[in-house]
Amino acid sequence: MAIHYDTPLDRTFHALGDGTRRQLLAILASEGTRTAGELSSRFDAAQPTLSKHLKVLEAAGLISRRVEGRTHHIDLETAQLSDAQDWIYRHKEMWNAMLDNLETYLEQTASQEDKK
Repeated sequence: MAIHYDTPLDRTFHALGDGTRRQLLAILASEGTRTAGELSSRFDAAQPTLSKHLKVLEAAGLISRRVEGRTHHIDLETAQLSDAQDWIYRHKEMWNAMLDNLETYLEQTASQEDKK
């Protein structure tokens, strides 16, 4: 059964969930535009496998592709990464607040137990 990700954020997190795709993004982030062939040569995987990873990254909006003849030039796109970072930050802040509230509650409960 195929899973379909409907929102851009779902597609982003799905794409980031694979180590090979994260490595591809890291290469593009550190080295800039690369051809699909240059990227494929960095991995011990068949070309169709890397092509599939690139398609997932492209569908998530994490890369863009420019075709010149038979050469595919791949660029990193950061907008979706920023959206994912914002989502993570909001949830991190929420959890930090909840954990702070829990800590306060536990301290108050311990203090009340000590008074008994």
